[in-house]
Amino acid sequence: MQHFHTVVIGGGPGGLACATKLAETGTDVLLVERKPRLGAKVCAGGITWSGLGSKLPPELVERSFTSQKVYSRWQKIKIGTATPIISTVNRQTLGQSMAGTAAAAGVTILPGTRVLAIGDRHVETTAGSFGYRYLVGADGSNSLVRRFLGIPTQQLGVGINCQVDSIFQEMEWHLNPRLFHSGYAWIFPHRHTASVGAYVSRQSMSASTLLENFHKWCQQRRIDLNGCRPRAAVINYDYRGWRFDNRFLVGDAAGLASGLTGEGIYPAIVSGETVARAIANPAATTDKLDRITARHRRHRRLLDFASRGRLAGSLATEALLLGLRSGLIPCDCLEMGADRPTATANGP
Repeated sequence: MQHFHTVVIGGGPGGLACATKLAETGTDVLLVERKPRLGAKVCAGGITWSGLGSKLPPELVERSFTSQKVYSRWQKIKIGTATPIISTVNRQTLGQSMAGTAAAAGVTILPGTRVLAIGDRHVETTAGSFGYRYLVGADGSNSLVRRFLGIPTQQLGVGINCQVDSIFQEMEWHLNPRLFHSGYAWIFPHRHTASVGAYVSRQSMSASTLLENFHKWCQQRRIDLNGCRPRAAVINYDYRGWRFDNRFLVGDAAGLASGLTGEGIYPAIVSGETVARAIANPAATTDKLDRITARHRRHRRLLDFASRGRLAGSLATEALLLGLRSGLIPCDCLEMGADRPTATANGP
């Protein structure tokens, strides 16, 4: 049996960030990923500029936006700043870039490898058995490591995404409680395509109903989905901690995605880097992750209120847009790590 100081299960942004930071300190790290190619995932690809977008190499950024349109049943507003608010990335391109950085730092990466069993000091995989001193679960919303730790998952969201060939010029959010309850639909333009999709808490709506309503919304917006098969993904926002003795959870495995917006890339990377620092130095600060978990709790409270019924969802939606129009609510109230741009009431 080969032994590693740290075994990371999952090769998404959180797992790669954690493994890279550890390897840079000279730590012997193994990263196990079940997919043969790292990076691919059902994802809209939206990242906040202040959270992650400004830190990425320019070639990884598909599009950047200094304004966003937000629609509700009764209101239309445009949020704008002098600097970008949100950018879009291709998840597979981002994953491949991060994997290259991890390999260069000395991480041993095993793609196309499934975990068969997890023990107290070793993991069994299709590539053999590996011992560990520390174990990091970065294996997404259906995390094997989370299950091994006996941590239940009850709070889940579901997202549906289509990557369409149509070119849209502006980023749009559509808050429609009739179709999406406390969730929303989106249009996120990329370089040559656009991510069009919808997200909702599974407590509010089933995946099949969301898909039906997503098609209704696309028809209303005259968005052509011909040739595009919608793909769905489950999003875990049931956060119950990240440090469990010598075992850790990051990103969606920890439930750090926002229950309100579904955003998960930035929390995954921050939690991955925080776990790496905690393994290397148990006394290391956790300020960035603390801010994300505080924001996560606020999002949960907003979601709980908006999920009480269609009326509550409508009231919450219209109040949010009124607050954004007046400047009483900064638009970073919905983003993980965004700055505070101003909102204007210009019609789209």
